[in-house]
Amino acid sequence: MWGQEARPRAREAGIETGVLPAGPLNAITDVTGVLVGQSTLIRGESVRTGVTAVLPHGGNLFRDKVAGAVFVGNGFGKLMGSTQVEELGEIETPILLTSTLNVPRVADALLDYMLALPGNENVRSVNPLVAETNDGYLNDIRGRHVGKEGVFAAIRGANGGAVEEGAVGAGTGTMAFGFKGGIGTSSRQSGGYTVGVLVQTNYGGDLMIAGVPVGRELRKQGQGSKDGSVIVVVATDAPVDARNLKRMAARSMMGLGRTGAAGSNGSGDYAIAFSTKRQPEKLMANDDMSPLFEAVIEATEEAVYNSLFKAVSTNGNGHHVEAVPVGKVVEILRKRGALR
Repeated sequence: MWGQEARPRAREAGIETGVLPAGPLNAITDVTGVLVGQSTLIRGESVRTGVTAVLPHGGNLFRDKVAGAVFVGNGFGKLMGSTQVEELGEIETPILLTSTLNVPRVADALLDYMLALPGNENVRSVNPLVAETNDGYLNDIRGRHVGKEGVFAAIRGANGGAVEEGAVGAGTGTMAFGFKGGIGTSSRQSGGYTVGVLVQTNYGGDLMIAGVPVGRELRKQGQGSKDGSVIVVVATDAPVDARNLKRMAARSMMGLGRTGAAGSNGSGDYAIAFSTKRQPEKLMANDDMSPLFEAVIEATEEAVYNSLFKAVSTNGNGHHVEAVPVGKVVEILRKRGALR
């Protein structure tokens, strides 16, 4: 039904997740001001990796910080910069996603970028925020191939339009539920505000779509490890402080649960949340947060589906990983009465 060159997003295949409306792009960039850029590195037979950059705004983030928070679902991972975000409730650099062993090199390049920005000439301390998943099955992870060129390309190429998904950027070499994983995004409008989510999927479990055990139907259960990692980036234009941003980030784990995530010992499950509303006159009250929580859950779930649906079958590092067979998934969901 769909070839490798024209794989659909979940909604294009007829799968609508949840009850809240999506934004115009159904992407994290529906949150005004948020930019996404990616650098994909495919070289020879073994290099399948990259970097994905999420910018809360296009200015100097060190000088114009945003409220932010980190939630750890399971801490088997390397999230550089998380402790300062936890302590101060602020994010002061672009959020970069990459491969596990590339975290220090990507962070070093991010420091070069931040220190060179006009206005930062006398800055002596910057907190680079870099997250990862392990793409070592399809990628020569020990080569640590992402460097300054890729980081600068992702940041400088970031824009507020449609976000490329699947086997791109930090998702180039990832896999999820035994299939090819990658980058996915989605958004929701709720309570008068927009919530956007971007994921880097590289985790395992029993794949569920729209409540249907699709993984079992496809006879993929047990293939590959249930270990792995997933990074979730949550953005909103709501006037939310760091404490409630952390509560929003926590709800992303509920969205992952809907997809059948195993949450195993070896899974690094992290969520990073921020608000683009700087210096709001009035913060949202706790009692008003529920619509945003629902938005996070729904957008996270759909972003995961998009990461799988848009990814293509990939060869790398002596291995082959098949993409989710979208046509078969649709048939299963239709048979189960799960399509609207």
